[in-house]
Amino acid sequence: MKLAFVTPRYGSEVIGGAETAARMLAERMSALGGWEVEILTSCALDHLTWENTEPPGMTTVNGVTVRRFPTASRRLLEYFALDGRLRVSPATATLEESRRWVALNGPMCPDLVDAVASSDADVVACYPYLFATTVAAISVARQPVVLHPAAHDEPALYLKAFRRSFGDLDGLVYHTRAERELMEDVFGVGARPQIVLGLGIDDPAGAGCRGGEILGIGDRPYLCYLGRVDEHKGCGMLAEYFARYKERHPGNLAMAFVGPVSDRAPDHPDVVVTGTVSEADKWDILAGSDVMVSPSAYESFSLVLLEAWASGVPVLVNASCAATMEHCRRSSGGLWFDSYRTFEASVSRLTGDVAMRDRLASAGRSYTERYYRWPAIIERYDSFLRGVVERGPRERLSLGSLPVVGTGEAYERGGGAGGT
Repeated sequence: MKLAFVTPRYGSEVIGGAETAARMLAERMSALGGWEVEILTSCALDHLTWENTEPPGMTTVNGVTVRRFPTASRRLLEYFALDGRLRVSPATATLEESRRWVALNGPMCPDLVDAVASSDADVVACYPYLFATTVAAISVARQPVVLHPAAHDEPALYLKAFRRSFGDLDGLVYHTRAERELMEDVFGVGARPQIVLGLGIDDPAGAGCRGGEILGIGDRPYLCYLGRVDEHKGCGMLAEYFARYKERHPGNLAMAFVGPVSDRAPDHPDVVVTGTVSEADKWDILAGSDVMVSPSAYESFSLVLLEAWASGVPVLVNASCAATMEHCRRSSGGLWFDSYRTFEASVSRLTGDVAMRDRLASAGRSYTERYYRWPAIIERYDSFLRGVVERGPRERLSLGSLPVVGTGEAYERGGGAGGT
């Protein structure tokens, strides 16, 4: 059978939860046997600009066929004005306004949509919900469509365009129970075939180097943030909280931000910002940390928590994030904070109590081993997709094409405007 993944961007260069998750599933389904897997995606790698940087056409990435299609426009400045207005009260936005938002959010890839409409795949899997490629693919696919929402409680989730689009789905695949409950509360999709699948991890792949040496801080203890360095991920708040902590608790504790920098990098004498690092360095830095901190309130899964536990490191998460809180409560593998005061207390407790760190890390590792290893996850995913194919596609509600975008000033990284 043939499985087509539709995702707005794709590749090992893409550091992002949903896109990385799609690649991990695609590679393992391709290796499983019994499935021919292809990726339908854009020529863009940057989700802020949607600039075409990859050549169109067919390539192979880690054994998976990837078909890239050009975006019709870079992200327009009009998006930011509309987004600022609709996010105040997204549920009251009209269907037309919300569809305009989806189109401006992009990426708009007419040739990709045509490829979905003519695809000979047995099932189409869209990942994640938020982008124009997903909404358009759901509306034109002739075969069953499964959605991996990667949803969290954010203003865009309440736009009417998504409510209409989700009515056409043949199945849903979730990262966590919290995500499933959110989707049921907002959209009432409980009658659709669905599964809480999660993601798997492999064994740590470090090179055995000391994390402090890689960071240039020697033997100093440090906290670690792993992922895109971005305000949306809570990095600004984390940097501010850490600076306040150091004012109140002088000492040799450091903080490492490990990952590509999307926004302004934190600037503090006890903070190291690495940018993108190798996979081996990532694992070694993580393994050498006292605590892995996840400050984001907007996660649908958070693979880095499982990676921390696999590395023998406890976690500290934002109490506002349902997905990471679910992991912590089910595993007993970490603590959480809901203010600077609770952040301060948690950091002091974790960095000062080795036995407690070991207990939390051990509990997290046991949880990871039990629920999040790839062989069992792929077996369940294979069974779920075959059931969806057997049931066949629902009748689609025709919404027509998304509004045409492509005129006006285009957003450039850094805030400038340029040509489309």
